[in-house]
Parts: sequence; C-alpha cells; structure tokens
Amino acid sequence: MVHQLLQAAQMTGIMAWEILWALCLGFLLSSVVEAVVSKAQMSKLLPDSSGKTIIKASLMGAASSSCSYAATALARTLFRKGADFIAAIAFQFASTNLVVELSVLLAVMLGWQFMAAEFVGGPVMIALLVVLLRATLRPKLIEAARRHAELGLTGRMEGHAAMDMSLHEGTLWQKISSRRGITATSHYYWMDWYSLAPDIVLGLVISGVLAAFVPAEFWKAFFLTGHPTLARLWGPLVGPLVAVLSFVCSVGNVPLAAVLWNGGISFGGVISFLFADLLILPILNIYRKYYGMKVAAILTVVFYIAMAGAALAVEGIFGVLHLIPAERSAMVMHEGVTWNYTTVLNIVFLIVSAMLLVRFLKTGGPEMLREMGGAAPDPNAEPHHCCIDQPGVAAPKHSCHDESVSVTAAATAHSSGSASDEKARASGHLSCCSDQPEPTSHSCCSRPEGPEPVEAAHSEG
Repeated sequence: MVHQLLQAAQMTGIMAWEILWALCLGFLLSSVVEAVVSKAQMSKLLPDSSGKTIIKASLMGAASSSCSYAATALARTLFRKGADFIAAIAFQFASTNLVVELSVLLAVMLGWQFMAAEFVGGPVMIALLVVLLRATLRPKLIEAARRHAELGLTGRMEGHAAMDMSLHEGTLWQKISSRRGITATSHYYWMDWYSLAPDIVLGLVISGVLAAFVPAEFWKAFFLTGHPTLARLWGPLVGPLVAVLSFVCSVGNVPLAAVLWNGGISFGGVISFLFADLLILPILNIYRKYYGMKVAAILTVVFYIAMAGAALAVEGIFGVLHLIPAERSAMVMHEGVTWNYTTVLNIVFLIVSAMLLVRFLKTGGPEMLREMGGAAPDPNAEPHHCCIDQPGVAAPKHSCHDESVSVTAAATAHSSGSASDEKARASGHLSCCSDQPEPTSHSCCSRPEGPEPVEAAHSEG
C-alpha cells in the first residue's frame, strides 16, 4: 500500500511537470484572445437559435475560454440579458470544449488525433444539442427557465463570468502590446489559473491514484477490450458516466482521459469523457438552481445524448480515415524528470508566468480574485470596461486599467427615485481611474504610467 501511494504521488508529480508548459501556453494564448474579445454585446448577437446565430455563439464561446463553472454562469447571464436560451447553451459548450488550452494539453498528453477529434466532434455535439433542445424545450418551459434564472440563485464563479477586461480601441497588435493589453492579459492568465487549478490538481491526483491502484485487467474488462466492435459502441456511452462521477471539469479531466485511454477505453469513449465536463454532479446541481428541476433534467438527458452521439460520430469518422492511434501510449509517466525539451519549456514559461504575476500583483489582481467567486452584478447592466467611480453602478466591478485613460464619455447620473434625473454630461476628457480614496467599487487602476488616450463610454446601469 505504501509503495502504491508513493508511486501514485510520483506519477502525479511527473504528469504535472510534463504538462506544465502546455498549460501555461494554453492559458497565455487564451488570455490574449480574451483581452481583445469583448463580452459586451454578446447577448445582443444571440437573439435566436438559427444556424447563423449558433455559429456566432460557438465562435464567441471558443474565444471566451472559461472554466466549466464560469461558462455555466455566463450562459445564464446571457440568457437573463435577452439571449436565446439554446444559443446561450451552445455558447456554454463551445467555451469549454473548443478552447486553446484544451487543444494544447490534448496534443501533448494524448496526441494530435485527439486534439483534431475534439474540434471535429465539438461542432457535431453542438449541432445535435441544438436539434434536441429545439425538439424538447417548448416556449412555456423556456419561460419557466427564464423566471427561475431571474431569481439569481448563486451557483459558482458568477463574479468570474461577469468580468470583462477586454480592450476595444486600436489594432490587434496595439491591443496586445499596450500596457493595458498586457495588464488585461496578466489578469485573465492568473484568473484562469485561479479558477482551474483545483480541477487540474484533482484530475492529476485522481489520475495518479487510478494508474497506481487499478490493475490493467480491470480497465480491459470494464471497457470490453476483448470485443472490439462492442467496445467502440460501449466507450462513447460509458465515457460521460465516468465523467459524472469524477467531479473533474474542464482541462482537469485530460490527465484522467489519458489513464482511461491507456486502460482500454475506445477512441470515441475518450472524446465523450472529455465532452462531459459539463455533466459533473456539482454542475448538474447548478443547472437545477439556475433553471429549475424540470429544465435541468431535460438538459442532463439532452447533454448526455449529444455527447455520446458526437463521440460515436467521431469514432466512425476517424475509424474510416484510419486516424485512430494504434498504440495506447498516452502520457502517464513512470520515469523521472530529465533535462530535455520539456524542462526547457517549463523554465521559459515559468519565467513568463512570473513576469505576468508581477504585473498582476501591481495592478489590483488580488482584489479581482476576491470578487471572482461572489455573486454577479445586475445582469441587465452592460459589462464594464473602465474604472467606475460612481456609487450604485450596476456593472461588473473589476477593471484592469493600470494607467490614466482619457475618455470622451457620457457621465450618466443614476436615478435614486426622484422625478428629476440629471441628464448625461458629455464633455471634455475624464479620467476613469480616479485617485479618490476608498472607491465604492474595486478598481485595479494604479498611478499613471503615461497617457494612452482611448475613446470609451460608460454604459448606463
């Protein structure tokens, strides 16, 4: 027993070391995308469940990479702000299954075939999901879900879902390379680590324990490896059920997928297991809180069918094209850490991470993290992009601007119930980063490092 525990700990540590650079690279690319893609108008772009809208929802979901909890919370926020329910769910699926960090990790741990399968199967799954939801969700059920969503019951990571730190002005390179762009990237980068680290650690620990304690014969029997044709059907059906019981979501389930692949689960079974990060038990309970028991039950059944169906399609497509790997040699390491390209890449990305951490700490990052797990602000407010000085503004609190910004803005007075509301004042250059002590809402603005004018407008809450 002691030997097996030590072996499990060693394998967990080695797997963590082997995938560290891939996680850092994935989070970095994802953070850059999030820094230049705004959530502000998403709900307005998802008015229905037409094919065009579903494609938009999928692309925006892929660009707004989130952990499973934040993706679920953001989907509800979009729905409450007027987005079509089915389109919001499609967005939710894309934001956890069609993302950069997952692709990088799959390529490193399992191989490029699994990365390709994720991008082939993801759109198939979303298409099946849309068809099934159209067939099962009647207008009365959707209205019931909306009424339940308006109750604002707390799930997890609502604060994360509400944050929008993206830049709107300038070219793509200017957004990425400006001080505000680097700051936004640092905040998204460490926000992703903060929100996903528990699942990554849990996934690595479970993977190490299973690899050390569960004999290969059990996996072979469970996944019916002695019956190849039956195994190809069984794998996609059982994969989501294993995921439901694993409590691991998002990229955290990739190490466990590697263990299952080495154990004998079919190619399609791995894909359905990876798809099912939105079916773990804690998230099923969040669906109940967000949309009510009946709609949550329908979502659970439809999600399972879509995941298993898409995985079966992937199994068939990749089988016909002879793209399913013949060897089961996923990265569940037994050897120790050595001086190789992995070590070099880890050192490089640890240095990059340290530089982003310094920026993060200097620009109010810890305060932002304290807001992440809290309740979201009023969902009917436009996502916030600049520092808010006014009390009572119903918008996400966090801003990552680290310098004084010249703003041509409409400083809108918020009604307090009186009959005479002040009209918006639009004049001159206003700094959205106030130096007033103890502001009423969190701002990570630091002292000016130099003017970098942009045009912005504060949305009315």
